[in-house]
Amino acid sequence: MIQNPQTKYQAFAPLKLKDRTWPDQVIDKAPRWLSSDLRDGNQALIEPMNIEQKLRMFDLLIECGFKEIEVAFPSASDTEFTFVRRLIEENRIPEDVTIQVLTQSREDLVVRTFEALKGCKQAIVHIYNATSPTFRRVVFNKTKEEVKALAVFGMSLAVEEAKKYPETDWTFEYSPEIFTDTEMEFAVEVCEAVVAVVKPTPEKPVIFNLPATVEVATPNVYADQIEYFCRNISCRDSVIVSLHTHNDRGCAVAATELGLMAGGDRVEGCLFGHGERTGNVDLITMALNMYTQGLDPKLNFSQINKVVREVEYCTAIKVHPRHPYAGELVFTAFSGSHQDAIRKGLSDIKNNPDQMWKVPYLPIDPIDVGRSYEAVIRVNSQSGKGGISYLLEEDHGINMPRRLQIEFSRVVQNEADGKGIEVTSPMIFDLFNREFLNKGSVSIEQPINIVEDESGHTEITVAIHTPIQKCAAKGQGNGPIAALVNALNTTLNINVDVVSYHEHARSQGSKAEAVAFVEMQVEAKTLFGVAIHANTARASIDAVISALNRAIAKGLVEVK
Repeated sequence: MIQNPQTKYQAFAPLKLKDRTWPDQVIDKAPRWLSSDLRDGNQALIEPMNIEQKLRMFDLLIECGFKEIEVAFPSASDTEFTFVRRLIEENRIPEDVTIQVLTQSREDLVVRTFEALKGCKQAIVHIYNATSPTFRRVVFNKTKEEVKALAVFGMSLAVEEAKKYPETDWTFEYSPEIFTDTEMEFAVEVCEAVVAVVKPTPEKPVIFNLPATVEVATPNVYADQIEYFCRNISCRDSVIVSLHTHNDRGCAVAATELGLMAGGDRVEGCLFGHGERTGNVDLITMALNMYTQGLDPKLNFSQINKVVREVEYCTAIKVHPRHPYAGELVFTAFSGSHQDAIRKGLSDIKNNPDQMWKVPYLPIDPIDVGRSYEAVIRVNSQSGKGGISYLLEEDHGINMPRRLQIEFSRVVQNEADGKGIEVTSPMIFDLFNREFLNKGSVSIEQPINIVEDESGHTEITVAIHTPIQKCAAKGQGNGPIAALVNALNTTLNINVDVVSYHEHARSQGSKAEAVAFVEMQVEAKTLFGVAIHANTARASIDAVISALNRAIAKGLVEVK
């Protein structure tokens, strides 16, 4: 990079549209959608799709709900021509779907294009030529009049060729290519010349595609250009304004959204933005952005994983794991604070199912696009207690008390830090088992004799195994836990106490197991014990022994 870029690059001069109205508009309905995956997307690939891949992509687009699909540049190659013929001859095009094809403004190419479409019920023929000053001077060495004449020539050819195939319902589309870098007055002038040829009506409009072929300015400038065009083109009620933004500055979605606010009627793009060079507008992001605002986008991405798989197969391009709405990790949080907020948000939705979707960090419910909540929270060294707690609760039915969440999160983070890995839900449960549920140096032998009087006073008699002895122990207290702690302190000559006790059912139904949590104080420190058992009383007793064994393992208590 040079130190003074202004000596090499010139800032784009924005349109002076003083009374613009688009900033006050909102998108309140879905546009007409055109998928260009089989044309713009295909020409962006290192290895273009073969016929079988193109057919799979076409079927996917139909399944997603597209009613207009740009399928090919049929005059460009035999593969493109053959593909269009197969769609028509094998009756693959649904009655409510219109295919579109692209061609340059050349007689032989236009004729070949119409030959490819013979027998089609309805079709859009899209003709383009570049109109910007740079292309006029550098690429074509043509004047404005010559450029306009080329547009008129191409559209005149299309109108005449269409008359040879009266069985087809024809629509015409014209693109002043490099629209965003063309003088707006001239762009309108060229399109007016096309209007004179096509003679559109409100019942049979012409489509004007206004492409940001190369993104040259901020999205608001594109919106100004679209509003200017909509104001100044004649017979606006007979014109469909189509937006085709590329992503050179990374703003294709923003530019398209503002372009719709400025008067655009139709959006052209690709799934995941797979267009030439830096890509074009991402139709999945566009549609699901609308969905999160409560608008039906008239497209169906309820099985987003299938869409990802099919597009990856057909294009040989992997979808980025953080791609909006569709990436493998897009609903995944590793950060502890994010996880805690998501966990609480999902719990709030579960407890209040009739409220509007408001979950921190999740603008859309993963369920709506065919994802589950399994991958929403994943744990690594950056994660906190919230994520760990969520996975244990959702996947294993263990709802830890808050102080235990803090204690166990250190165990999981030490594992993640030590190995430098993501800790999966099964790994977390395994760590939980190893830390709390595995047998330790002290155990209790069955049977356990518990006697409780009417006042709640309890006496317990147990056989205790330590590393060096087996002994009988008896204790009293105001419940089984207190009685057991008294028995342990007296028999083993230790001094521990129970600070808190929690329990819950691990699942619903008569066969549900009980999960018991005991917080034990040893000297000035506290730590938890946990147990799972079908019998609630036995779970509470085992939780006390779990806490004692953890205290022994940490050197807080010595048992002989």
